[in-house]
Amino acid sequence: MTDAAPGGKHGLTHYREDGAAVMVDVSDKEVTAREATATGVLLTRPDVVERIASGDLPKGEAVAVARVAGILAAKRTHELVPLCHPLPISGVDVDVVPAGDRVELRATVRTTSRTGVEMEALTAVTVAGLTVYDMIKAVDRAAVLTDVQVVAKSGGASGTWDRSAEAGA
Repeated sequence: MTDAAPGGKHGLTHYREDGAAVMVDVSDKEVTAREATATGVLLTRPDVVERIASGDLPKGEAVAVARVAGILAAKRTHELVPLCHPLPISGVDVDVVPAGDRVELRATVRTTSRTGVEMEALTAVTVAGLTVYDMIKAVDRAAVLTDVQVVAKSGGASGTWDRSAEAGA
């Protein structure tokens, strides 16, 4: 058997019955508009956040560089995560917001495809956060990238999901 069996080994879709990992065949799925949003936080010191906001870092202006890095990362997710499908990304928004003792990161990725863009949104947020870390490590090596998570998705057979609605349930 060379194709992924429905449900695969133990109900896992990325495994064949013999246990080998596979990319899921999505050719029978409907093409729909899909969107996913992920967030994350880079914790640092308030004085470093002020330097990020003002663009006064040894490596230069972190916010714009991190935004572009996040966009690039979303577009290249399939090259980094082995079982992700290459997708026709139709839009990526990355926000990098210095606030208090943190940099708040948010990425929304859109496509019209047969599979979702949650991994692309997570990758965008993570790489944007890593880029901010790289830009501030000369002034704060103790910074921490944390709380990376999908907060919403829409499209596809599973429809719309929102973390805040689930948390309130």
